[in-house]
Amino acid sequence: MLTVIGEALVDLVPEGRSGRYRESPGGSPFNVAVGLARLGNRTSLMARFADDRFGRLLRGAAVQEGIDLSAAPRAAERATVATASVDRAGQVTYEFDMDGTADWAWSAAELRAVSPATQVLHFGSIAAWTPPGAERIAALAGELGVTGTVLISYDPNIRPSVIGSREHAAGIVEQNIRLAHVVKASREDLAWLYPELQTHQVAAHWTRLGPALVVVTDGADGASAYRRVSPPLRRPGRRVDVVDTIGAGDAFTAGLLTGLVRRRLHRNGRIGSTSEGTLADIVDEAILVSAITCERAGADPPRLAELSPALRAGA
Repeated sequence: MLTVIGEALVDLVPEGRSGRYRESPGGSPFNVAVGLARLGNRTSLMARFADDRFGRLLRGAAVQEGIDLSAAPRAAERATVATASVDRAGQVTYEFDMDGTADWAWSAAELRAVSPATQVLHFGSIAAWTPPGAERIAALAGELGVTGTVLISYDPNIRPSVIGSREHAAGIVEQNIRLAHVVKASREDLAWLYPELQTHQVAAHWTRLGPALVVVTDGADGASAYRRVSPPLRRPGRRVDVVDTIGAGDAFTAGLLTGLVRRRLHRNGRIGSTSEGTLADIVDEAILVSAITCERAGADPPRLAELSPALRAGA
């Protein structure tokens, strides 16, 4: 079981120049869970689904993907909404309506419902820094991480409009990195958090905080993987006709975790000793998953049946 915990919100995505918006399930953790399920993983999503129209939309979409929702409580609060803006290059920015919404009000009792079959726990994004739930999510990650049987994955997924000051954000992010075995972030995340440092300097700093693997994505330029005792591994991007980048980073995370699990590298601290060739294959697969997502409107990651032919063809 791969368990994802965090927000499930509704994206309002503009439909061309019509002035109309499409209501789409979203939120980074939700998107990661969908990506994992589509890649053939047994996936559990711990999200607080509102009992309103948007909450029912989100829950229904997760059920259609075959995601286990047995640890996803029904919340009294309303659903979070993110309004997307897409520029000419397909890059996306968001405005969030999140005050008093369902995603942040986790209780200790709700979190105890985490599946005992969990072997990978992924957390991050807005739910990992928004009180009161953030502290409780971090406590769960810390508790599971020290067992030695659960791989902890973290993606800060920085949203400058809602996270607060850089100093505050960096403190929270570094606390969460100390809990993780695998960290995925974008170059934009690092540049915003540490404007005075180069990407490789931030990645080196993060590996010293504890994770066995830090992967930094760089859009069309691919991604780089960092480990404490190995030189950086840089992998190129893929040429695609970008429709938009909604969910691209989340699709990468799903591909990365799938690659680790498929090779059983999530167990027994094996990531640090993985060969450079194997790690390159895993990052390349994650880049492919992300690239395919960029060719589609919205967060629409590929299914395993679509991905396998592309891998065989080296596309």
